[in-house]
Amino acid sequence: MTTAPEAPPAQPRARKTAAARKKKPQVRVTNRAREEGDRPGTGHWRVYFLEHLVQTSSVRAAAAYARVAPSRAYRTRKQDAGFARAWDAALAEGYRDLEMDLLAYLRNPSPDHKMDVASAIRLLTLHRQAVAQSRAAEEDEDEQAVLDSIDAMIDEMRQRAAVRSLPDEADEPE
Repeated sequence: MTTAPEAPPAQPRARKTAAARKKKPQVRVTNRAREEGDRPGTGHWRVYFLEHLVQTSSVRAAAAYARVAPSRAYRTRKQDAGFARAWDAALAEGYRDLEMDLLAYLRNPSPDHKMDVASAIRLLTLHRQAVAQSRAAEEDEDEQAVLDSIDAMIDEMRQRAAVRSLPDEADEPE
């Protein structure tokens, strides 16, 4: 007989819940997608990649979610203009979502929901500059020219608003 304490009874190993075993949604693969090389066996990664890119705006995270190397995503973007347009649209949607989340947070800050407002504003500003650069590249102008044209439009709008706010000469007493 030993004086050592008894070992606790072995607990059965807990099984993962359905939420912990989260599976990717089933996606119907179109004939066109099959012709382009995306088959169910390859995971039809483009759909998952773009879906996650909207949510995170991170190529690395989206590639991990789609189970492809980021280099494959970048290579496909370079080779496939349709995928490049979808990529740009996904990023634009992600930035719109961030802007709406930031606006909602600023209007109703909740202690349960934390947000780094300064970083969000900085990120949106950088995105604005990137959009200006890409638009300038498309229109064969430099970034400063695009920003100057935007500033000129804003100045015109201010002048029109100032003219509207002036009283009419007919309304003035003589």
